[in-house]
Amino acid sequence: MQLRKALVESRRSRVFQAWPKPETECSPHTADLHVGRQIATVRVLSHVSQAQLARSIGISFQQLQKYENARNRVSASMLYEIGRSLDVPVSRFFDGLPGNDEISRNASPLPADERIDFIASAEGQRLIAGLMQLPPRVRGRVSAVIAALGEELAGLDANRDTKANDEPAPADRKTG
Repeated sequence: MQLRKALVESRRSRVFQAWPKPETECSPHTADLHVGRQIATVRVLSHVSQAQLARSIGISFQQLQKYENARNRVSASMLYEIGRSLDVPVSRFFDGLPGNDEISRNASPLPADERIDFIASAEGQRLIAGLMQLPPRVRGRVSAVIAALGEELAGLDANRDTKANDEPAPADRKTG
């Protein structure tokens, strides 16, 4: 009887605890980050949009974004398809990877480009996602406006630099 009572009591007071959750929000592996950045670099240098590349390999552009940002790992077969679509060998995506001793003799090193950093940023991703929602004709016009603004600002900066060089320094000015 006491055993039965103790068993009932232990069932009542038992608190169920869940197993600790495995760490799912860990940072991507260095190789995944490098390969994703290389995919983005080759794509940009090839003048191919995320939507174009994604269509050519049969995935959504959001999935391609995840590959480029290393939120998802790229399988070997998908890396093969990406390389084939961009007309580069798969080894190109591993060039410059720390610890990768095998350097391809045919491939030149890819230049570091701040455009890639912007494209990979949250701001760049929001901009691209917003642009992709626009009709192609409107997207082209928005692109032209942005290019014109860039040229205008570059011209203003050049004029400001020229004027600054033409003006005498404050110590050179005569008072009196």
